[in-house]
Amino acid sequence: MNLEFFIAKRLITGKEHKISISAPIIKIAIAAIAIGIIMMLIAITTASGLQLKIREKVAAFNGHIQLFNFDNNNSEVSVVPVSMLQDFYPEFSGVDGISHIQAVAVKAGIIRTEKTFEGILAKGAGKDYNWTAFEDFLVAGRLPNFKDDLNEEAMISRILASKLQLEVGDSFFSIFLKDGDLSKTPNNRKFNVVGIYDSGFEELDASYIFVDLRHIQRMNKWKADQVGNFEVFLDDFDQIEAKTNEIYGKTVSSLDTQNLKNKYFKIFEWIALFDFNTALIIGIMILVGGINMITALLVLILERTQMIGVLKALGSQDWTIRKVFLYNAAYLIGIGLFWGNLIGLTFIILQQKFRFLKFPNPEEYYVEYVPVHIEWLSVLLLNIGVMLLCLLMLLIPSYAISKISPVKAIKFE
Repeated sequence: MNLEFFIAKRLITGKEHKISISAPIIKIAIAAIAIGIIMMLIAITTASGLQLKIREKVAAFNGHIQLFNFDNNNSEVSVVPVSMLQDFYPEFSGVDGISHIQAVAVKAGIIRTEKTFEGILAKGAGKDYNWTAFEDFLVAGRLPNFKDDLNEEAMISRILASKLQLEVGDSFFSIFLKDGDLSKTPNNRKFNVVGIYDSGFEELDASYIFVDLRHIQRMNKWKADQVGNFEVFLDDFDQIEAKTNEIYGKTVSSLDTQNLKNKYFKIFEWIALFDFNTALIIGIMILVGGINMITALLVLILERTQMIGVLKALGSQDWTIRKVFLYNAAYLIGIGLFWGNLIGLTFIILQQKFRFLKFPNPEEYYVEYVPVHIEWLSVLLLNIGVMLLCLLMLLIPSYAISKISPVKAIKFE
């Protein structure tokens, strides 16, 4: 083992030759590993960040799982009420992993101003509504307060505010049909704009305004303990399918469940492609880095042919010599990984903090800037995987050492 360590040190420093042909090739190989790990880190953190942001935005409007009456037939508008007097409300203690549950109701209507009008979905929020995500979405004014007495406060999106020419402090009238019947006199409500939000999700922003849940209950002639549906938030989004089935089994037979993946399956099919693209980038980068390391190793072997011949003549086994070169290759890969991680993670952390990279077309990605999310376990596994795969790729070219004849190698010394 001491002999192997000594030889490895000589190979790494290259002090046995005044001029090393392999030096520039080794530098290129190290640079390829470093650039590869930078690209892989950017790929996994941006894909993870974009998936996380899109999930958070959709969940802000719907929760992760919705509970509603079967008779609603997955309608966006609350038609048949659900009683709030349920075993799972306000605390869903029967299922683990649930962070919050809230009662809401949605009613379709029209906002009318002096110059124009727009169709909207008025979402009734109650005292237990989770406004956490909308704190980040808020661009003007404040969040509405529905915890006290019934009021006319409303929060609308930037898109609707622009179309209707409304600002914080303005009032507007809205019209809601009674039971969806055009023959009946519609309900008229006046609301005051106290906040304007912008989630970046245009199709949702263009429809939803937020009002007091009690307005929806009164217009639908529901009791105080009746709502349109419940929205459930999970601690771990990855368990959404399992928790949907578990929640369905824990609730009464008159209630149905639906999760975000089913409701917005096109969006989730789209963001699932990010994983494939990330895997493709990682595969290409590992292949490129591995090929560069193979080239460097072969040049290193050719440059040390005489040394290999001498070692074989002294009785060293082929595998012993191959290990020396593989140790050297692992050292070089480690240098590339070090610089790649240092540069890549520094860039990612700066982007996470300052958000200097913006999307030219944010409406297509639902976010204005390039989001990043660092999962340190994934970073660690990525580095271990790159090291192992590159070393496995080097096993075959290192076999060239066994083909070197000691007599021929020493003959040209």
